[in-house]
Amino acid sequence: MTAEAPVLDPPVRAAATVILWRAAATGPQVLMGMRGAAAVFMPSKYVFPGGAVDPGDAASPLPMTGICAHRLRAFCGPEAPAPGALAGAAVRELREETGLVIGPTPAPALRFVFRAITPPGRTRRFDARFFLADAAHLTGAPDDFSKADQELSHLHWIGLREARALDLPFITEVVLAEITATLRGAPDQGVPFFDNSGTTPAFRRIV
Repeated sequence: MTAEAPVLDPPVRAAATVILWRAAATGPQVLMGMRGAAAVFMPSKYVFPGGAVDPGDAASPLPMTGICAHRLRAFCGPEAPAPGALAGAAVRELREETGLVIGPTPAPALRFVFRAITPPGRTRRFDARFFLADAAHLTGAPDDFSKADQELSHLHWIGLREARALDLPFITEVVLAEITATLRGAPDQGVPFFDNSGTTPAFRRIV
C-alpha cells in the first residue's frame, strides 16, 4: 500500500475588497451579494464585492498616499502588490461584480480598514485588504446593478444589524463589527489584521 501524498496548501494570493456603505433613515447600510452554490471558495455565503489582484492592477494603480498607503505596506514582503495596485484591484472588482463605479478620483474615497489572511487548510487562500467607501462617491445610481458580471447574486443594500443575520463567513462577521464601530465614530486605533501567514494565528493592529 502506498502512502497518500500530503495535501499542500494553495499559495496565498493578494486580494482586495470594497465595503460600500450609504446613509439611510434607519442607519448605515452596506452592499452585499451572495456567492454561487458551486463556487470553490465560500459557496452560498454573503460577502462584500472583491477578489484577487490581477497583473493589470499594477499596470494601472491608483495613487494611494498618506496613512492608508503606509498601513498597506506594513507586514508585507517584497513580493506584495503596491498600495496603488491593491486599491486598483478593489475598485475594479467592485465595478465587475456590481457594475458600480467610484470616481472620478477613486483613491481618496477609499479607506483601508481591515486585513485578513485565510487560514491554512482551505481550498483558496487570500491576503485580503478591505477598503471602506461611501456610496456618495459613486458616479451612477447606487441601486443600478445592470452591468454586474453575475458572480454575485442577490446584490442588495442592507442595514448593519440585519447583515449580521445573513449566512456570512466568519471573517465577514468580524469586519462588520469593526465597520459598525468605525461608522459610529470610534477612534482610529489602527487597522485590524488577522494574520494566518505562519503556523500560529496572530492578531495585530497596523498603526
